[in-house]
Amino acid sequence: MTGSDPVLLSNIVYLVLVAGFWLMAMALVSPGTGIVEAMAIAALAGAGWGMLSLPLDGWAVIGLMLGAVLFGVALWRRNEWLWLLLSAAVLSVASAFLFRTADGGPAVNPALSVVVSLLTIGFFWLAIRKTLAAARVKPANDPTAVVGQQGEARTVLDPTGSVYAGGELWSARAEVRIPEGAAVRVRELDGLILIVDPIKKS
Repeated sequence: MTGSDPVLLSNIVYLVLVAGFWLMAMALVSPGTGIVEAMAIAALAGAGWGMLSLPLDGWAVIGLMLGAVLFGVALWRRNEWLWLLLSAAVLSVASAFLFRTADGGPAVNPALSVVVSLLTIGFFWLAIRKTLAAARVKPANDPTAVVGQQGEARTVLDPTGSVYAGGELWSARAEVRIPEGAAVRVRELDGLILIVDPIKKS
């Protein structure tokens, strides 16, 4: 990169670094096909390569590490919105002051850093927070909830048939023959097939 304008290079590397943060954050909260992960690694690797030829601020590097720790806390703690905002703010400030000019001042354009910082906070607040919250929501319909419930054989089970339990009609299997209309209790769930036992009349 000999002969490159260090200020221009700092701004380009800054944008690539922030893009890497965005992509890595999305990859961590919503793992998928690996495409986002690969893009995040490529962006961060590209930013790292660019940083090799730029003077760095040591305190800003520590700030980046702190922002990463705060993001990790958001993945494991409740009130994730607070930790995400703190993480976004710390990462934004640290990355904006990461590169120094020859006289020791910040090399990233102040207007650019303000706009990107606001976008980063907005991205973490809207996209990352909502994705993380959605991942923590328990499924509204939990199939395992039917285990232990009482049901009714809608067909003869010999050994398989149909059982109505938990408000739904299920395929079911029993170890003994159970006549149609008999009361049963769900012992376990094998995939989407109920394993049931007859309820003996007292």
